[in-house]
Amino acid sequence: MPMLEVHNIHTYYDNIHALKGVSLSVEQGEIVTLIGGNGAGKTTTLRSISGLRKTSRGSIRLNGEELGAYKPHEIVSKSVSMVPEGRGVFARLSVAENLDMGAYIRRDRKGVEADLERVFEIFPRLKERRKQVAGTLSGGEQQMLAIGRALMAHPTLLLLDEPSMGLAPILVESIFETIQQINQEGTTILLVEQNALMALSVANRGYVLQTGEIVLSDTAANLKQNEMVQKAYLGME
Repeated sequence: MPMLEVHNIHTYYDNIHALKGVSLSVEQGEIVTLIGGNGAGKTTTLRSISGLRKTSRGSIRLNGEELGAYKPHEIVSKSVSMVPEGRGVFARLSVAENLDMGAYIRRDRKGVEADLERVFEIFPRLKERRKQVAGTLSGGEQQMLAIGRALMAHPTLLLLDEPSMGLAPILVESIFETIQQINQEGTTILLVEQNALMALSVANRGYVLQTGEIVLSDTAANLKQNEMVQKAYLGME
């Protein structure tokens, strides 16, 4: 049984039919990527899984349990964390306060302390800047903070929405190395990413989304060799 199983979900924004029967699965321990152009429905898929956008029909199951009736904070309590597009840090709070917010549903103080140390090991720069106001961090540092905050909920499934957006190429490489490290330490990842080449380089499998529908799914290695993917998303002729 997959850790995450999304079956035939339909999601609307008023009269706009954003997702038209999207189905995908993520096995425990995988990195699965969802690629597609602007407006394809990638972010809406993550928002539907995390409960931030209600589906009109279809099912979303985590370890066999239907998530549709749960509110976003209840889904977080079931070990699903999302790093939103644009980072979404609390700009007026310090780095430490942002990380504390990531653990707001938890009551296991020792576990929270252990995860804080883990975040500081993954992102030493956050430890150096723990008292700094988050809004004054660089874009790369804010992305580190957004990922660190999500990890403070101790997720088994991490939803990542465009982690490379707006970052310099050297920082993009660093972020993707970190994504692999987090996965190797036991966190399953569903990754939405415009940089399809980088996403397919770290993922096990991938799905291609176009205008709210899955049009292709395969191993990441096969998708990188797919002619349509190369032309549309990898910039190859």
